[in-house]
Amino acid sequence: MNNYNYKILAMATVLSLAFSSCKKDLDLTPTNDITADKAYADFSGYQSGVAKVYGSYATPSNIGTGTSDVSGQDPGFADFLRGYWNLQELPTDEAACAWIGDAGGGIQGLDYNSYVPSNVLILGMYARSMYQISVVNEFLRESTDAKVASRGITGNDAQEIKYFAAEARFIRAFQYWVLMDFFGNPPFITEENKVGKESPQQITRAKLFEYVESELLAIEPLLKETNEYGRVTKAADWALLARLYLNAGVYTGTNKYNEAAQYAGKVISSGHYSLHPVYANLFKGDNDKNNPEVILSINYDGVKTQNYGGTTYLINAAVNGDMGPVGFGIPNGGWGGNRSRPNLPNLFGDYKNTKDKRAMFWGDNPNITDISIFKQGLAVTKFTNLTSTGTTPPSVGGTYCSTDFPLFRLAEMYLVYAEAVARGGSGSTATALGYLNLLRQRAYGDASGNLSSYTVDDILNERGRELYWEGFRRTDLIRYSKYTSDTYLWPFKGGIAAGKGLEAYKTLYPLPVSDVIANTNLTQNPGY
Repeated sequence: MNNYNYKILAMATVLSLAFSSCKKDLDLTPTNDITADKAYADFSGYQSGVAKVYGSYATPSNIGTGTSDVSGQDPGFADFLRGYWNLQELPTDEAACAWIGDAGGGIQGLDYNSYVPSNVLILGMYARSMYQISVVNEFLRESTDAKVASRGITGNDAQEIKYFAAEARFIRAFQYWVLMDFFGNPPFITEENKVGKESPQQITRAKLFEYVESELLAIEPLLKETNEYGRVTKAADWALLARLYLNAGVYTGTNKYNEAAQYAGKVISSGHYSLHPVYANLFKGDNDKNNPEVILSINYDGVKTQNYGGTTYLINAAVNGDMGPVGFGIPNGGWGGNRSRPNLPNLFGDYKNTKDKRAMFWGDNPNITDISIFKQGLAVTKFTNLTSTGTTPPSVGGTYCSTDFPLFRLAEMYLVYAEAVARGGSGSTATALGYLNLLRQRAYGDASGNLSSYTVDDILNERGRELYWEGFRRTDLIRYSKYTSDTYLWPFKGGIAAGKGLEAYKTLYPLPVSDVIANTNLTQNPGY
């Protein structure tokens, strides 16, 4: 983890306290005497403010592992990455969790695609995204030119605050993309809405697409070309646009493959990124160093950002005692929960002997007949807390991890470009094939795995090999019309061992029942 993020996270605690005791009625003076004017009195206040923006998806709170910014949520389930990963991976052919009795049946609902509006894991994801949006909105209210000037902040500091604001707008757009992808029609609120005075209105998926697109295009010229590690850049903006456009047909009914290829191409041609020479080192405890591939990451530190979500969850939940937790940099960890369904290792053919070094599995039994048994299904060893030199980073309790999570990396942009071109988008098939072979040459160590041509379906399989367990699979299967299909199955799809097709409405998650009840502006998604 880079120093920037954990230094500013410490400052963010002050800002968090500034608003935690405020009454909902904005006409009242908060009982805590740290008002917004005091919290943002100088440039350091804005540094703390943007730290809170970033910290809202790196930790469940600024206070410690036992607390959550999201009211009523177990801190372990209130973390962004843990919620996002669970909702993207557990209902698919890539992963299954043995803890089917946990979270009030929330894990079973995802494992079996039987999720309902009361699912606590769905609520946790929804609430975390809405919370980070609210943090951004508050920061933007205090970052107008007029307010910055009224506080006597000028020159380079005032310009840096403009960059902070653009980065915050990106993170809000990212979270609205998450909500659009998962829920379709979520509540919508910006800094223009009055806090505590009105319930958010519901926005349609198509309108939210337009908003996210317009925000990303608007902030593009306002973002830095390069930035500190873990902070947003123009390339992150382009990468999210490329991802947005690749899925536009799902979100709006209108394909935008030309635009997907265009913006993936902008990242690729920017000259700022290249493939990491060693695939495995992308997912290790020192992946913040000498890593030219990652465009934007969520940063973690085993001492300074203790969190039972994040990569601490990804690594510990994928390891049990038999696997030797010390060998994964978690000497006192290893929870034995998440592993693969057989479809994932089968993408590699002979996964035990393949030259493809991306096949990172442990165990002898790829099949699952009882989803509650961790040893059924191959363990995935892709993420580890060990560094590239085999050492274990400092960690409180020998469980918390320092491995950063790549939200966007160059390899995804190669795959977006190739798929967009294969689906009819503007671009060069030869160039796209070259990008695919760069990924495969890294994986194989030579040209023996190179392709001479490719199809759209080949891209899905290559995404599975390259991006597995990075939070893409549900979205990918939906785009390929395989998520609910009865022609593509995996164990316990639909809750039965052999798998079955799903109802079409399952491509969206339900809005949490508690929010539908509390906010009369919301209409539940069809089927729930």
